[in-house]
Amino acid sequence: MLAIVTLYLVIVLLFLLLFPTQRAKNFPPGPRPIPVLGNLLELSLESPLADLDRLAKRYGNVYSLFMGPRPAVVINGLQALKEALVDKSADFSGRPQDLMVNRAVQVKAHAPGVILADNTPGWRDHRRFGLMTLRDLGLGKHTMEQRILGEIECVTKILEERAGKATDPQLLFHNAASNIMCQILFAKKFDYDDEFMKFSVGLMHETSKIINGRWGMIYDFIPIVRNLPLPFRRAFELFKMSHDKRMEMLAENKKTRVPGKPRHFIDCYLDELDKRGNDDSSFSEDQLCALLLDLHFAGTDTTANTVLTAFLYLMNYPEAQERCQQEIDKVLDGKDQASFEDRHQMPYMQAVIHEIQRLADTVPLAVFHRTSKDTELMGHSIPRGTIIIPNLSSVMFEEGQWKSPREFNPENFLNDQGEFVKPDAFLPFSAGPRKCLGEALARMELFLFVVTLLRKFKFIWPEDAGEPDYTPVFGSTQTPKPYRMKVQLRG
Repeated sequence: MLAIVTLYLVIVLLFLLLFPTQRAKNFPPGPRPIPVLGNLLELSLESPLADLDRLAKRYGNVYSLFMGPRPAVVINGLQALKEALVDKSADFSGRPQDLMVNRAVQVKAHAPGVILADNTPGWRDHRRFGLMTLRDLGLGKHTMEQRILGEIECVTKILEERAGKATDPQLLFHNAASNIMCQILFAKKFDYDDEFMKFSVGLMHETSKIINGRWGMIYDFIPIVRNLPLPFRRAFELFKMSHDKRMEMLAENKKTRVPGKPRHFIDCYLDELDKRGNDDSSFSEDQLCALLLDLHFAGTDTTANTVLTAFLYLMNYPEAQERCQQEIDKVLDGKDQASFEDRHQMPYMQAVIHEIQRLADTVPLAVFHRTSKDTELMGHSIPRGTIIIPNLSSVMFEEGQWKSPREFNPENFLNDQGEFVKPDAFLPFSAGPRKCLGEALARMELFLFVVTLLRKFKFIWPEDAGEPDYTPVFGSTQTPKPYRMKVQLRG
């Protein structure tokens, strides 16, 4: 018995020595951690956002948590987030490099893509290239509108076939958003039952569940289990398969490529690679494949989930749906198609879309940042290499920033004259140098999707569907709980 007690005490002592959890002087305050687990027991695995809000009320808008043995700083509220992400962006624009999502996505060494890449010259080069190339490929131009409207036409035909019936729209909207990205990246449009399309959308759904679930948290914050054959290894296998498929697509594109005459993102990147030659830059074919995954994944999941949220609310706020349709009918009278420019004449429609984005809270904790050097925030000292968790959700529902912080109310985006206004606290795409690369594309897609479909259909909550549940499924990208919707053709 004495030997067992002694062994137990030795193990506890080892844990205390190997996993120190003391806060440094002037480090942000927070709950007292326990060895190994840190403060993980303070957070619900299903939805930690309420727990983060509770801790902010206790410790302030800048506080710390130990994620296992590793300290992290949670930033809440518009003032603190603006100071970190905008005013001190050089200090706070790094990325942690040892989380599960990094290990899963970075199939090849030194190919982190853009979203997860650390704050390096290579990241800055690739972000600049990505923005410039998306513009060259039509972002913000009539050509991009036509690609989006062409995909919406496919969705319209499917919904026409399902008119009068209750249908699950989740896969439909993910397929459509994925296909828009495929046209930009590969200049290729897929049937929704194509093997590549089914694999790509399935990859997003399955890996999101693993990375955002308990196994992702275990991998991130209990490092000793990382080499064990546990369920998180499935995500690594899927991303390796995805990388192989993109390499195959790259090889196929090379056969028909004409240097200097780019057809899509791949060709643009290869032209840039030719221009740089062997200059020891971060540009490479492996990095191209990582970048393709970044853009495809981020450009599909967030847009599709926001569109899903849009129709969840519009079905259950029929008066808002009807007012949108009246505005659409008036502005588009005599026009065959909607244009993104029409938004300037649709203040209420814009207000509804932005209110839906606010409530969708699609990327509640952004992508984790990391401090690039020792710095200060709101009077607290934060050492270099600290994980930073920007709680965008705290701003989207912040008291004092909105007329109705917790309710669906398009008036949050309208002034007393009924004109559209966008408050500073509207941060669905984050802020600063790490702001979403595809914001302009997402805004165009959301407007054209919602306006075009509302012009054609009336969306109805099925009579047998019960009460709607607006609480999203938590994740790095949140999604509405599965639901069915009924569509009717408008007269």
